[in-house]
Amino acid sequence: METFVGREEQLQTLATELEQVRMGAGKPGRALAIRGRRQVGKSTLVEEFIGRAGVPSVFYVASRQPAARELELFREAIAASDTPAAEIARSGSLGSWDAALALLSRDATAERPLILVIDELPYLVESEPAIEGTLQKAWDRLLARAPVLLVLVGSDLSMMEALGQHGRPLYGRLREIVVPPLAPAEVGELLDLDAPAALDAYLAIGGFPRLASLRRRGEGIWRFLSRELADPTSPLVVIGERSVNAELPVDMQSRRVLAAIGAGERAYSAIERRAGVERTSLVRSLKALQEKRMVIKQTPYSSRQRGSPPRYVVADPYLRFWLRFIGPNLELIERGRGDLVAERVRASWDSYRGRAIEPLVRAAIERRLPDPGLGDAQFVGGYWTRDGRLEVDLVGGREPHRSDTIDFVGSVKWRERQRFDRRDLAALVAARPQVPGADETTRLVGVSRSGFATNELDIELGPEELIAAWRPKAHGRG
Repeated sequence: METFVGREEQLQTLATELEQVRMGAGKPGRALAIRGRRQVGKSTLVEEFIGRAGVPSVFYVASRQPAARELELFREAIAASDTPAAEIARSGSLGSWDAALALLSRDATAERPLILVIDELPYLVESEPAIEGTLQKAWDRLLARAPVLLVLVGSDLSMMEALGQHGRPLYGRLREIVVPPLAPAEVGELLDLDAPAALDAYLAIGGFPRLASLRRRGEGIWRFLSRELADPTSPLVVIGERSVNAELPVDMQSRRVLAAIGAGERAYSAIERRAGVERTSLVRSLKALQEKRMVIKQTPYSSRQRGSPPRYVVADPYLRFWLRFIGPNLELIERGRGDLVAERVRASWDSYRGRAIEPLVRAAIERRLPDPGLGDAQFVGGYWTRDGRLEVDLVGGREPHRSDTIDFVGSVKWRERQRFDRRDLAALVAARPQVPGADETTRLVGVSRSGFATNELDIELGPEELIAAWRPKAHGRG
């Protein structure tokens, strides 16, 4: 059984919504749309909430079945529930979605409100395209007037985000809840790891509770990877493949583009060459991958409005790890040679980790802002030139995409034993004036896994400071 950790903010929101249902008059019903990446723990969150709420509930999970079968599965979920409607549902067909929803709303009371969960809503929409309109009609006529908490859950981020937009049937009726991956600090706490080991773990499993549950408390990364890669059925192996199949079931060109980015290609032309797709197809695939939140487009951060071409990176740490090491080696794993894959990970780990840690570093620093030591910066990016001769890991400024004033520049040196030394400092000092908007007064930031052999940086950040940025006390929350 998965250990439930964190999510207090989301649980509190759900509890508050249920309390509004209990206290509401006239139209007490409330509707929520919960979205988050696959395997991030959305269903587990809702199950935990239901367990704490102690009120009647129906939990239905769509599964891409034909429309008639989905309705039958919904009836079965009602029949297996602790609601007054269960007995009627067990007696036979309910006839239609309208009839089923009407039945559920009939017996809900303020003392015993109903929690109705429709999980994997995007799958249901595929099978029953009219379901959004059906839910809207049932909501306006029945559910909103009854003590019902309707919870719609989905992993298709773009579809769930669009669910409540103008022009859609449920527009103006939904409150959104986003379930993020576990933070690095939470993964470290769950697995009893120190800060450097917690960040290493995060680069392999991301913030997915299911993957974290595979690792034994205090276990080293190499023992963990060796064991899991030896098992072709391990979630570490299969979740990445299932995620790609679910998000891109028939789009083979986008899969090739994703694989090219996962292999480490970041520039448009390099992705095009490695993926072997035509330019028009590449444009379409990159757009699709960004819409699905699988890939992030990065632009150089400086005082210039336009500069070097963008870069593309895989958004999720676990999927990035899977695309680099597991996906290309599935055949080896399936024939029992996961030990060879583990050796390949170990051989490439230092170089892979050195680049993969950079997005986490930027995110951690942004969580610290505003910070007097970092000037008036509110945002963090990176900077690179078109010819690739200059790359600066960290650039901080005051606007989302560019800033007239650059408050700091920084370098990330994530080495196992070697400290951030004077050569690293000299390279950063030399790069500083080449970033548009920076000058000799711009602060210098060093980030190191193994400490510092110089005291001339304005800010020094190590693993402990990065992990602390994800702890609630970093933002004054209890």
